[in-house]
Amino acid sequence: MSLDSLNIVPPNLMSLDDILPQEPLLMMGAGPVPIPARVARANSLVVNHLGGAMAKVIEQVKVMAQYVFQTRSPWVMGVAGPGSAAMEMAAANLIEPGDKVLSISNGFFSNRMALMAERVGADLIELDIEVKSAADPSLVRAAIERHNPKVLTMVHGETSNTVCNIHLKEIASIAKEYGCLVIVDAVCTLSTMPLKMDEWQIDAVITGGQKGLSSIPGVSLLAFSEAAWQRIQERETQVVQWCLDAKLATNFWHNDGYHYTAPVSGIMALHEALKLVCEETLEARFNRHLRCSKALQEGIQSMGLALFVPEASRLNSVIGICIPEGLTATDICHHISHKYRVEIAGSFGQPVVRIGQMGEQCREHNLFRALHAFGSSMRDLGVKVDLPTGMAQLEVYLQKKHQFVL
Repeated sequence: MSLDSLNIVPPNLMSLDDILPQEPLLMMGAGPVPIPARVARANSLVVNHLGGAMAKVIEQVKVMAQYVFQTRSPWVMGVAGPGSAAMEMAAANLIEPGDKVLSISNGFFSNRMALMAERVGADLIELDIEVKSAADPSLVRAAIERHNPKVLTMVHGETSNTVCNIHLKEIASIAKEYGCLVIVDAVCTLSTMPLKMDEWQIDAVITGGQKGLSSIPGVSLLAFSEAAWQRIQERETQVVQWCLDAKLATNFWHNDGYHYTAPVSGIMALHEALKLVCEETLEARFNRHLRCSKALQEGIQSMGLALFVPEASRLNSVIGICIPEGLTATDICHHISHKYRVEIAGSFGQPVVRIGQMGEQCREHNLFRALHAFGSSMRDLGVKVDLPTGMAQLEVYLQKKHQFVL
């Protein structure tokens, strides 16, 4: 049967040049983030996914990832999918039907982890935390003692409401006292703030490429501890998701064999993104992120606007700003994008707009442009702000020498 006989008329298609803005947007939302030139070049490469060159790339990716995850565990692997796919891989492999799972829930993405655990058959217990607060270790201990879960899930940096679970190290230590495995979503915090997988006794850490690492969306990483890998080996039931079966994935990631056709270009991009992190060093990168984030926070508050989360629980890599009365996130995001060519983000149910400070976003020139565009948008939309003072305080903070304890 021909297309003509079906009376299907090809649409009047536009080129990308017709769709995209003439002046590129500065991506300052909650991800994806701008990609360094080296990462973009690597993402244009295609090689045989089962060839010798790919095998060398994979080995280097694993070694560099061990440094970034701060682990000696060899069980590092990638996923052809977003950070959520890595999250689901961790859940699918470490949770069996009927296992009790305690999910610390204080935002959209921590709740997503709970839903994933439930879908693989977990006996789910959710510990709901107030939306602006970090999880309290004493409450977690009480919940573990009450329910005796096999697995605990939590998000290190909850990008949906810009809360950081600052007590992650202590909570993981408590879980270990009770033989509970710990799964952590570190999509926006890996390489932007300290996270020490081995020292903090975390059993699975997942991250996406498109945030802190400044790589492309759609290729992710995760690492399992030796204890987690032992749990995977001892499973009594088969992992339902074939693509996400960690034991099958080792054929490609550890044995130079075939699992499925790997996202070659994305892995090349990830290689260069990790190499940039290693060249900068984690300590320098953490300091850069903390310094730039605090400078931007200072500028926003000096302008007369309020931040959503109290300082003690505030995430550095994504900043949440309370929306002034009478406006919506859509109003603000649309205006700053169309008039000032800066992209920021709304939220998932919270009255905030969010400005990202991850990887390549976290550069001084980006701070000045983003803050000026945001303050100008507020004035355009009828909000009284002191833009000159905000800009001045941003510069004052950046000029000072700061000694951070990481």
